[in-house]
Amino acid sequence: MFFTPDTNAVQTSGKTKMPVDFSGTWDIVSNVNFDGYMVALGIDFATRKMASLLKPQKVIKQEGDCFTIHTLTSFRKYECSFKTGQSFTEVTKGMDNRTCQTVVNWENDRLVCVQKGEKRNRGWTHWIQGDELHLEITCEDQVCKQIYKRSE
Repeated sequence: MFFTPDTNAVQTSGKTKMPVDFSGTWDIVSNVNFDGYMVALGIDFATRKMASLLKPQKVIKQEGDCFTIHTLTSFRKYECSFKTGQSFTEVTKGMDNRTCQTVVNWENDRLVCVQKGEKRNRGWTHWIQGDELHLEITCEDQVCKQIYKRSE
């Protein structure tokens, strides 16, 4: 068993395996400090109140190191596609509509995103624990913790 140099894939018996498979449809079950996160982004009061009532669903498609993450609500939809380790320009439509230079990397079994732009300390981390998808999103000094369960 060894890690391949250009990805965090583990190679065993001639087969390459990514650390975790995030693919699936996930429904939110917990959303702590979302309002604080939105305040840090500069989102207006009315939009924050509406957003706090929504129950987002994530649809993640993973093919090796390539990901497409759809975040769906009855109010807005957001899609982000990326390959881990490759920097890209992201416009955060559906949130604060800012342009960020974004990179997502594997850190052990976690996807860690850094978004560089107008706001400091911005990004997110995804990981799976048991049957739950965890997401921590940060902006400035605010951290929002979300938990999703696989959709039945």
